[in-house]
Amino acid sequence: MSECYEYVPHRLLHRRVRDIASGTEGILMAVINENVSDTGIERWMEIAYIRGACGREFTTAVANVEPDPDQPKTAVGRRDSRSA
Repeated sequence: MSECYEYVPHRLLHRRVRDIASGTEGILMAVINENVSDTGIERWMEIAYIRGACGREFTTAVANVEPDPDQPKTAVGRRDSRSA
């Protein structure tokens, strides 16, 4: 018998995201590969768990998750001032 779920790494984990299906924004808390079947035949899907502003988490398909366009850009290309 296989596991009922498995955590999956995701590039937006712990960042502000938007569920494009509902338009709701929040923090991506986890992506889990879950067996969503209620029959004997397994059906696995990657499910995103997003915590909304009210503190309640909701789920959506991981394909519906996009970065929140209002979040500030990170300084990936900026040079470290200590190394100059």
